[in-house]
Amino acid sequence: MKVYETGQIRNVAIVAHGGAGKTSLAEAMLFHSGAIKRLGKVDEGNTTTDYFAEEIKRKVTINTALAPCEWKEHKINFIDTPGYADFIGDVIGALRVTDGVLFVFDAVSGVEVQSEIIWEYADNAQLPRIAFVNKMDRENANFYNVLNMMQKVFNKKIVALQIPIGAEESFRGCIDLIKMKAFIGGKEEEIPAELQEEAGKFREALVEAVAEEDDELLMKYLEGEELDDKEIEKALQESVLEGKLVPVLCGSALQCIGIEPLMNAVVGLLPSPLKKEILSAEELLAKPLAALVFKTLVDPFVGRVSLFRVFSGTLKSSTVYNVQKDADEKITQVVILRGKEQIPVTELKAGDIGAVTKLQVTQTGDTLTDKNNPVKLEGIVFLEPTLPVAISPKSKGDEDKLSNGIAKLLEEDQTLKMEKNTETKEIILSGMGELHLDVVWERLKNRFGLEVEMSTPKVPYRETIRSAVNKVEGKHKKQTGGHGQYGHVFLNIEPVSDKDFVFEEVIFGGAVPKQYIPAVEKGVREKMMEGPLAGYPMTNVKVTLVDGSYHPVDSSEMAFKVAGALAFRKGVETANPVLLEPIMEVEVTVPEQFMGDIIGDLNGKRGRVLGMEPQDNKQVIRALVPLAEMYRYAIDLRSITQGRGSFKMKFSSYEEVPQQIAEKVIEEANSEKE
Repeated sequence: MKVYETGQIRNVAIVAHGGAGKTSLAEAMLFHSGAIKRLGKVDEGNTTTDYFAEEIKRKVTINTALAPCEWKEHKINFIDTPGYADFIGDVIGALRVTDGVLFVFDAVSGVEVQSEIIWEYADNAQLPRIAFVNKMDRENANFYNVLNMMQKVFNKKIVALQIPIGAEESFRGCIDLIKMKAFIGGKEEEIPAELQEEAGKFREALVEAVAEEDDELLMKYLEGEELDDKEIEKALQESVLEGKLVPVLCGSALQCIGIEPLMNAVVGLLPSPLKKEILSAEELLAKPLAALVFKTLVDPFVGRVSLFRVFSGTLKSSTVYNVQKDADEKITQVVILRGKEQIPVTELKAGDIGAVTKLQVTQTGDTLTDKNNPVKLEGIVFLEPTLPVAISPKSKGDEDKLSNGIAKLLEEDQTLKMEKNTETKEIILSGMGELHLDVVWERLKNRFGLEVEMSTPKVPYRETIRSAVNKVEGKHKKQTGGHGQYGHVFLNIEPVSDKDFVFEEVIFGGAVPKQYIPAVEKGVREKMMEGPLAGYPMTNVKVTLVDGSYHPVDSSEMAFKVAGALAFRKGVETANPVLLEPIMEVEVTVPEQFMGDIIGDLNGKRGRVLGMEPQDNKQVIRALVPLAEMYRYAIDLRSITQGRGSFKMKFSSYEEVPQQIAEKVIEEANSEKE
């Protein structure tokens, strides 16, 4: 493939709800353009862009994949993105580096939830878009229903650029409403007589929508003048680029119907990288190199593969500078990826998308630039994962193998997080949903030969006291051959609200020598790590050393440490100990129609709703909810809101566990210890 100039490049993300046929459409466009010689099918597991084992098995897109092709003296960098919410991170990365979006809709299902969510992302990124109603050959396919749904759901003018010829089994082509020609079997024909009136009606709607966005055309239109095709095309292109109109086309990816007009629309209506710049192509190329890595793949054979877009300058084999890591990286070969195929090129100019292999420190979101003229591009803001699991290897001794395997997966996936919970001693892996974590499980098994178990994380409960006790005695006295052991203390123990632990001493007259007081505190601290009820760490406790005695020969630091531990343990058992649980500050964002259900669900989770406020046509509900009730909330929220809700949470405080629940927790914890 030749090196293309910036103005001849189109960077287009193909997006949709899962099952609408994005991958099949990408395959059809690659085939129609001559980029591939054989048309693959998702059901047969041989498409260009779904090539990972887990994608072939599930017949869904899991990873962003590049699908570049050449069309009418242009290079189109299609990016096939996942359609399921669990993999939204790849969509966010793709939208960061594209200049336009191709939305794909199922002709039967119409507008589905993930399309709505991605539409909002495209709005926020101010990306021009076109839409394609796919699967017109399916039973119950209805282009007009989908068009009406789009017009009702989306906050932009949606206008038909084509209408279909037939539907379901009789679907055979489409009518171009600008040229007023039928496109059947790859050829232009006259519009069938029975569709001429319908085509005229939709052309009138298209012309009116276009004219409304252009004052000069609107005057001509209102005065009854006929607008010629070139005027309509030019005004439509401007309206699409400005985000005022979204034209809708139709076809069937599997039957390769409507593919050529769609590709013409991609080249003719969606912008080149220059449209976002105030600079000319020459000025853009003259600027210092700035390339953003938007996706990282870890190939078992090739190693790390970094997908990037060149925003300015030219990228070629050389040494570049990673701004974020403050490190040099050596690029030995620049390639264009088409699925898993690597096509070597000499260079990539501003606006183009490609890949390099075996970078040492570069990660997703990093900028590669010229060290002498460094440029730092805005990175990519990914969503925080919301579904945590405790993960452990099935075979003992595989802990290091697990850490290494997950570390490699974290390089690929910015929506995957891992942390070690020091209180529960568990490795917590957080993902975007059940499917996301299932894929992680499979990758660990297939790539690293690692069998793992995933379970609901333990709640990091704590214990405290509600009453004060005074002068609790702890004596450690032991006589053996030679020196004995002697430590003797009296402690006051009381609850304290604003600190985890406070230790003080009010010893008079040297009852406990100064050198042994730190040992008493150490003994108390160690005992605080295992509370009297269920063995959870204690918090909000103040201990005061008030008295004691010592032996000039037998006393030692160890003896006073043991004495302090004995006194503390005895004291807290009589100081009304209680179990505490972490309470999270939760913020749930949902469409207004789900507010009642969400509030009811939060109340059922022992939550306390603090308030609500509108935000961008949605409602934000704030509540305090026990962490024990939140581990599976990502699944519950998706079910209640049909995938339209989101949430985030952070730790707020510890509160006492209700008696009935506390008894059950304590019983289970003590059973585990036994």
